[in-house]
Amino acid sequence: MDSKVKQTLDTMLHNWQTMTAYQSDEKEAVADQFQSSFYVFIDAVRDWALRLDPMPLTLDEMLEMAMIQEIFDVLPAPLHLNLETELELILDGVEREDEEKYD
Repeated sequence: MDSKVKQTLDTMLHNWQTMTAYQSDEKEAVADQFQSSFYVFIDAVRDWALRLDPMPLTLDEMLEMAMIQEIFDVLPAPLHLNLETELELILDGVEREDEEKYD
């Protein structure tokens, strides 16, 4: 797995665990930290994908790639659809603006 993707994945998974276990008034701040780390992870996946030669043309092709399968193997099920959506945007050449990432 690409080292930058792995590092950002690990951070995002840690933040997911923290967020899902948190039981206090500061839960919103923890959720914001998770959301931020999710988009840092997506940016790392985008950087990796844009270096592929050739880049997959369809979501199915992307989902068949070994690294993407590794990610899905460790990604919590509630995040699968989010990742698929982001992969589609990457394949379509759409890059979210910072304010769209956090709304």
